[in-house]
Amino acid sequence: MATVLMLTSAEASDVLPALALLSHRVKTIPAEPAALVRAPSTDVVIVDARNNLLQAKALCRILTTTGMSQALLAVVTEGGMPAVNQEWDVDDIVLATAGPAEVDARIRLLVSRGRNSGESDMISSSGVVIDEGSYQAKVNGRPLDLTFKEFELLRFLVGHPSRVFTREQLLSEVWGYDYFGGTRTVDVHVRRLRAKLGDMESLIGTVRNVGYRFTVPDEVRERDDAGIVSEDARAENQ
Repeated sequence: MATVLMLTSAEASDVLPALALLSHRVKTIPAEPAALVRAPSTDVVIVDARNNLLQAKALCRILTTTGMSQALLAVVTEGGMPAVNQEWDVDDIVLATAGPAEVDARIRLLVSRGRNSGESDMISSSGVVIDEGSYQAKVNGRPLDLTFKEFELLRFLVGHPSRVFTREQLLSEVWGYDYFGGTRTVDVHVRRLRAKLGDMESLIGTVRNVGYRFTVPDEVRERDDAGIVSEDARAENQ
């Protein structure tokens, strides 16, 4: 259980409703620089960035430039997601509509990592580089134009190379257990990711009747030699 400080002019339950279903201790103070003088010590600081993005960004910058040691999490809306970049200097972001499992996981990870050192967290495998700090992805140096869920799906797969995940597992890990859509959305996002990966589309492999995995280079060559890559693409569309 973590102690969370939320900077907002609203109720904590309005900013991130999932927090009310978790056991973390939550304290709330106004989202103003003056209020930070007497701010209590906590494990994670959450900034309400749902409405005024400019004010939220300025507040995040003030927090980090004053040497704050706690991890910093910004709560944003789907529409505000594109405005968040590395200039915010936050450790993570979360949608206001995120479910309890996702919110809890993000808080636990932030507490375990602590405040970042100013460098983005990077995941790299098989020519794909994931920058978790700026929510950007590249393949062989080429930037990928990904939606948020495409980025989250690619990040999860790259972070678990060669491991096979069922559609249900991916739906739970990436979309959250409270997502009510069908597993077909996983297939749709995989197809879009492959299209954006271009010549590297075979990095996302299909295991027939099971699910998907991120394939490491040696496996890609073996699949190419065996003529399996095209079979994967056909399997996905069935």
